[in-house]
Amino acid sequence: MNILGIETTCDETGAALVKDGRQILSNIVASSVNLHKKYGGVVPEVAAREQVRVIVPVLKEALAKVNLSATQIDAIACAYGPGLIGSLLIGVETAKTLALVWNKPLIPVNHLIGHVYANWLEGTTDYRLQTTAVDSRQSTVDFPAVALIVSGGHTDLILMKNHGKFQFLGGTRDDAAGEAFDKVARILGLPYPGGPEIEKLARNYNFKQNKFNLPLPMAWGDNFDFSFSGIKTAVFNLSKKFSLANEDKAEIAYKFQDAVCRVLVKKTQKAASKYKVLSIIVGGGVAANSELRRRMSNFRKNGELNVFFPEKELSIDNGVMIATCAYYLPKKVPPFFLKADPSLHF
Repeated sequence: MNILGIETTCDETGAALVKDGRQILSNIVASSVNLHKKYGGVVPEVAAREQVRVIVPVLKEALAKVNLSATQIDAIACAYGPGLIGSLLIGVETAKTLALVWNKPLIPVNHLIGHVYANWLEGTTDYRLQTTAVDSRQSTVDFPAVALIVSGGHTDLILMKNHGKFQFLGGTRDDAAGEAFDKVARILGLPYPGGPEIEKLARNYNFKQNKFNLPLPMAWGDNFDFSFSGIKTAVFNLSKKFSLANEDKAEIAYKFQDAVCRVLVKKTQKAASKYKVLSIIVGGGVAANSELRRRMSNFRKNGELNVFFPEKELSIDNGVMIATCAYYLPKKVPPFFLKADPSLHF
């Protein structure tokens, strides 16, 4: 089954063809990140205008990569929320039009759930918990599973009892982890997007200096919620109190990344233990962070519990995850009934 996936929830424009929910036939992503760098973050109007310009070329390239015609496509999937309303409309209306013109089933996909399903693709990295070594062979995600969705706009923990059976466990009460990375990067004078820049700067910390302390936000308690605005504010206050040299910035970057990753891992581990899951799944842009991957891979549970991350390039928004999710959750809707929903959750 060949599914065309379309993703336009933020500043990326993605189109991809996936076979049987596992095999990537093509994956084209056009990002407008360079247009947003001078603003230090995504400007919704700029993102939407760029998506209007590139959506058709991206679709054409995705189809041309595998030389498929419309007759060889079995369904069209699109992310219909959550996200920026202007950007969402580009993908949703394009998908609706193609479904009508090509007479194909239309499958709406929750963008957040799409990030989870990037872990079902061939080549997904399986961090087996009985060893810190990475087993790059594709393994089966066994249910029940805990899914950590960690991105620029969301930080959520979900219990997956099976395909389509989700239970929301907790989420961020303020800033998402990715948003905090971007804002802290801006405070430290680093370019946008901030996540990779924080990770790169943190590698320069020499561990000889121990000048600053940062809090572990909401690390304890009985809930599975997160909060990252406090640690962001702590970094801001340090920047105002001290004239930060390069070594100071490296220390802050390291300790900020360390604190965020420790909290994400601690809460995920707690949920995995409470619900006695067989797998942990991580998805979203922050899933590309090497420190988070390393810490998650250190889990142990009788050699049975596995932790799954998508390939780093599939952690960012893309059409592949949308097409894959549609294969496993093939709820079809009439095109005229589908509407973009920027506030969609679970």
